[in-house]
Amino acid sequence: MSDLPVVEVLSTEAAEVNASVIWLHGLGADGNDFVPVVPQLNLPQEYAVRFVFPTAPSIPVTINNGYVMPAWYDILRLDNVRSIDEAGLRESAANTQALIRRELDRSIASERVILAGFSQGGAVCFEAGLSFDRRLGGIIALSTYFPTADSIAMQPVQQGLPALVCHGLMDPMVPELLGRAAKESLEENGLTPEYHTYPMAHEVCMPEIERIGRWIRSVLGS
Repeated sequence: MSDLPVVEVLSTEAAEVNASVIWLHGLGADGNDFVPVVPQLNLPQEYAVRFVFPTAPSIPVTINNGYVMPAWYDILRLDNVRSIDEAGLRESAANTQALIRRELDRSIASERVILAGFSQGGAVCFEAGLSFDRRLGGIIALSTYFPTADSIAMQPVQQGLPALVCHGLMDPMVPELLGRAAKESLEENGLTPEYHTYPMAHEVCMPEIERIGRWIRSVLGS
């Protein structure tokens, strides 16, 4: 059982919850960061989705001079390779998988659980989602990278899993080439991800949010 604090938001109060999106924030943020996005997704009433926004533990972050902040794992060096605490990332992935199981215990089918993550959160979602032992609904990866692509214990049940990968063309924190590399790694692992770029920095934009809403509808409506 995950002991991560979470914020929960329902896409509608009009129907019994029938799907879940577990959405992980980026470095230094918290579970409230993406709450305002939920109404902007414009999900129809019949898509009664529970959005689960966990907050990462506060730990010292090496690239920020050891400053303590919410982080899914430590980042040791910031470059196009990314030196990270892989054990810490996997611990966060295990906590995320515990949140998935919590949704299953709340009568949500695994195929209707979507993982979403921004930056660090997206890296954790790749590890957590692709190594989970039951088929999921999909992964949304925003302005992120795939640091465990070469070491992940990929579960065959996730072959062909839908994935939406979005990145800013002017991202100074996570260069767009890392987003493209993540997309290629997903393809090598048997997925066929959608990949979209936007004229933005390390952030999200309204056209991207609108696309996420359409993508969620397509996954949950299939």
